[in-house]
Amino acid sequence: QVQLVESGGGLVQAGGSLRLSCAASGSIFTLNAMGWYRQAPGKQREFVATITSGGTTAVADSVKGRFTISRDIAKNTVSLEMNSLKPEDTALYYCYVDYARRYWGQGTQITVSS
Repeated sequence: QVQLVESGGGLVQAGGSLRLSCAASGSIFTLNAMGWYRQAPGKQREFVATITSGGTTAVADSVKGRFTISRDIAKNTVSLEMNSLKPEDTALYYCYVDYARRYWGQGTQITVSS
């Protein structure tokens, strides 16, 4: 089993920045991909960013150039640096990790005010 704990959510004005972090714990050897999805009220969960164990990254077009994903392999953590935030970035952000199967965090709320 893998447990994920997210931190760093909150309220920010448009144009501001936030950093999300997610720490994985449990009986872990080598995690595969880690990343983030988000879900806004009334919408489906959507992909935000991912990073492989080799460091290859991918981000959604909607956040490209504004969000940066990184990870610390030794600490089993993944982070999401979010800049130039927009009101449409408001959502519940979920961390995930692929380790035999996909595990999800509990979600952390990001609210961007205009």
